[in-house]
Amino acid sequence: MKSTSRSLIVIAAAVFAALIYFVGIRPRLLASSELADRLKAAGHPPVNVVTAHHSPNANEVLLPASLRPFVEAPIYARTNGYLARYLVDLGDQVKAGQTLAVIEAPEVDQDLNQARAALEQATANLELARSSAARWKDLGAQNAVAQQEVDEKTAAFAAREADVHAAQANVARLTQLKDYQTITAPFDGVISARNVDIGALITAGGGGRELFRLAQTGTLRVYANIPQTYFNSIKPGLAVDVLVNEFPSRVFSGKVVRVAGALDAANRTLLTEVQVPNEKGELLAGMFGQVRFKLSAGEPPLIIPSNAVILRGDGTFVATVDAANALHFIKVKLGRDFGLTVEIAAGLADGAVVVANPSDALSEGQVVEPLYPTPAKKG
Repeated sequence: MKSTSRSLIVIAAAVFAALIYFVGIRPRLLASSELADRLKAAGHPPVNVVTAHHSPNANEVLLPASLRPFVEAPIYARTNGYLARYLVDLGDQVKAGQTLAVIEAPEVDQDLNQARAALEQATANLELARSSAARWKDLGAQNAVAQQEVDEKTAAFAAREADVHAAQANVARLTQLKDYQTITAPFDGVISARNVDIGALITAGGGGRELFRLAQTGTLRVYANIPQTYFNSIKPGLAVDVLVNEFPSRVFSGKVVRVAGALDAANRTLLTEVQVPNEKGELLAGMFGQVRFKLSAGEPPLIIPSNAVILRGDGTFVATVDAANALHFIKVKLGRDFGLTVEIAAGLADGAVVVANPSDALSEGQVVEPLYPTPAKKG
């Protein structure tokens, strides 16, 4: 019984496979074979072709970019001490010269008092040395004392005068250090970072802790790296559009203000600075965006697929198909490389039918069967 069922299953499978072959596969094989035989007999091999055309968007280049403040500076202390208080916080708008924080430095205060006292002492010694030098000079004029003693008193007066100058310089230095206890803003901007709290130990100089970070964002700098192929079109004053994902329906206008005088040897790009007005503060420094460069007006370049280019020892060629479907190899000059497509700078006419991915079996004057791309279905 089991053997009979198994045989029936095998027979049914064989009948089903035969049905598929004769109904679906065999007609297609016959049609393909017939087409191949017809083309082979006629000597017209099929080739995929495209039409060379001018790119409608070739005058615009979209590049990634980073938005930066027009001016940004870390604020450090110039004297040691403890943070007594801070008067601004994250996100506050400040003006140039506005007090940001105050540092307590009792050691500096004591050193300044000591320096002032030393200055007073040096001043008193200077007055004594001045009167002694004048007195001994008068006695020397009367030959009442030796000239050596006169010279000694005169030198002592000069030394005391130098002591006063040194004491004055020390007082000025410590006075300036005391002034540094008040941290002020160097320019108008916004506080983008506060890194200290009240009571924190403050160390002077860049080796210490950054107290604040101040950014000027009324105008933003946008830097973009322009590929070498476009550097001739990028000039100061060129209008550009800045796009950010957070404002999908907005276009922020800017302009090129300067370009680097040399290409980056590592990636062959030209660093370009764009400035964007940001009076309302809608854009934030640090945002990632895109810059759309509007290149100089003129006829857009002629574009063909990159796989249509034939590289030979005697130059660069493309295979074209004329009205009689005859094949011709035309020498061309390449322009910019856009990846999947390439610009033809010279040698090819607009609307020319070009063979895509031509094979080595094709020859000059050969009649071919051009196969155009299937138009995409709408909807």
